[in-house]
Amino acid sequence: MECPEMLQGESLTRIIQGTIFGVIATAFVGFNYAGWSLESTADKMALEKVQLAVIAALTPICVEKFQSSSEVKENLVKLKAIQTWKQDTFIEQAGWATFAGNDKANAGVARACALVLNGETK
Repeated sequence: MECPEMLQGESLTRIIQGTIFGVIATAFVGFNYAGWSLESTADKMALEKVQLAVIAALTPICVEKFQSSSEVKENLVKLKAIQTWKQDTFIEQAGWATFAGNDKANAGVARACALVLNGETK
């Protein structure tokens, strides 16, 4: 039994080349335009969304803790006197961005809290 002519010589080479090109083109279109992603990429995106949700949920609590402190006016003056890129450290050190169950302040919440207290966002 002989192989069909289509699967011999030059034709076989063209079939293999076409298949390889098709696989590469499909992967390129799928990953770049059709929304395909690797599991690691999906996990990274999910983690980023969770972190943003935590920041959004805890920022109002941080602002409330700041505003309910006994020296709120003095602290606001101090906060605004500090360079913008250091304000989150001021909030972290004061403990306004530290929440129950954590020993350490949430840096993202501290940044967002400083922005809200400066009137830059809500």
